[in-house]
Amino acid sequence: MQVARKTVIGGLRCPSLARDAVRTCTPEDRTREAWSLYERTVQDPQRTVALLRRLHRGRPRVLGEDFAGSAALSRAWGEHVAGGRAFAVDLDAEALAFAPDPRVSTHALDVRDRAIGRLGPCDIVHAGNFSLGELRARRDLEAWARSTHERLAPRGIAVLDTYGGESAWRLGVLERRRIELDGEELRWSWEQRSADPLTGEVVDSLSFRVLRAGEVIVDLPDAFVYRWRLWSVPELVDVLRAAGFARCEVHVDLPDAAGATSACSDGRALHAGCVALVVGRT
Repeated sequence: MQVARKTVIGGLRCPSLARDAVRTCTPEDRTREAWSLYERTVQDPQRTVALLRRLHRGRPRVLGEDFAGSAALSRAWGEHVAGGRAFAVDLDAEALAFAPDPRVSTHALDVRDRAIGRLGPCDIVHAGNFSLGELRARRDLEAWARSTHERLAPRGIAVLDTYGGESAWRLGVLERRRIELDGEELRWSWEQRSADPLTGEVVDSLSFRVLRAGEVIVDLPDAFVYRWRLWSVPELVDVLRAAGFARCEVHVDLPDAAGATSACSDGRALHAGCVALVVGRT
């Protein structure tokens, strides 16, 4: 993923950079703050590690994280999996350098690059946070699926996600907030600005705001802007099968999925708005 950088005007306190001083954020500060807030709000790497291990149904040790961003999942994998190591791949070398970890091998590559085939064998290859939408052409998605199949060890799995259901093409804003132990209030909003069901093209954005004692200390509108292709569940399943995966599963109700790994057997579960996890098994 790429950070949508804009000029930040005025003095902002960047909590992860300087908690006791008000300063004007440089573009580099803004990028680091955006990734820090992304990890603190959107991601839950420890939970995702637990989910991936349950989905694998074995003793996975090697993770391939494609579209890794700041590699938070890879770092959590190395921390919580005994003997675990990870390959983190993203076009953004700056994001990959956000928090280095000796158990994580980072690679600033396009996931379509043939060199990615050398990063394995992996027990799991994961492409989360709807990131496969950055592959906007079907041929690129198919090439990624074939390459992923080749990278996997025996009994390996590919895990990818998308959002779907009747609300998938609806425009609007979803807002969330959380109070931290130190009293900081984190607010973040996901906005779908445009969505074309004829082409599958959507434009989404993610914005952040941090308050302390009611004062806005960080304001990052459009911290991330995504212009991507929204792939449907049937499309992802078809592509994985064509790439050679022996079996595909679809999981929904992901907030509870860390405690269960049963696949969805009724398409009605996809009728309402949902986040779906598609799993391909070798």
